[in-house]
Amino acid sequence: MAVVFTNLGSQSGLQKLNEYLLTRSYISGYQASKDDLAVYAILNSAPSSEYVNVARWYSHIDALIRLSGVTEEGKGVKIECSAIVEASPVTPPVTEAKAPADEDDDDDDVDLFGEETEEEKKAAEERAAAVKASSKKKESGKSSVLLDVKPWDDETDMKKLEEMVRSVQMEGLLWGASKLVAVGYGIKKLQIMMTIIDDLVSVDTLIEERLQEPPCNEYIQSCDIVAFNKIWFRFWFAVMRYLNKSLDYFCYVMISFT
Repeated sequence: MAVVFTNLGSQSGLQKLNEYLLTRSYISGYQASKDDLAVYAILNSAPSSEYVNVARWYSHIDALIRLSGVTEEGKGVKIECSAIVEASPVTPPVTEAKAPADEDDDDDDVDLFGEETEEEKKAAEERAAAVKASSKKKESGKSSVLLDVKPWDDETDMKKLEEMVRSVQMEGLLWGASKLVAVGYGIKKLQIMMTIIDDLVSVDTLIEERLQEPPCNEYIQSCDIVAFNKIWFRFWFAVMRYLNKSLDYFCYVMISFT
């Protein structure tokens, strides 16, 4: 079933998207897809840091578009836009009548239906062109990293700790699934996955300069790398193609000698 978002240009629309992305890395599924591109194209610019989850998602999708592109189809997303006109307090009638020319000027200045300006249309066209061209860009090396994030004591708010971890945003960094693991004496640690673009993110720098510095260190006592794996899809695909060709050549030679 397609995900539905309404009025992403308004504060209420952004707040709902922020709540939706609190426990998700993408609009749908576990990889960036065309659903993410559809929502990305609607936003005219990077959202305010007030919307932490939206800003984190936007930064990651923006980096993917410029570096590697997005090709997954997705599950479908529906974006509804409607004009919202807020009612103003009733004021006493004005006795002085304005000239007709002034009334026409005022009508031109007031945009009740949220029509796009020329600048907004141009910006939307440029973003659409960037999205279209992104699929042709070369993919950089990626790694999958599993982190242990330990609190100070058993009284640490683990929900707030995870929010602080996910609030850390870097170009080429994507936070993934997480879970709480019991350590002992009522203390639990956070295990969280992340995917990084090797050319853009240093895990040591992420830990030392972001996760163990204010304000994160108010909740985080230490971080440890549990697993660090390169994503070798392209490498193994090339190896399998090479082995397949070698096998065909071997069979050809054997048949020639028989």
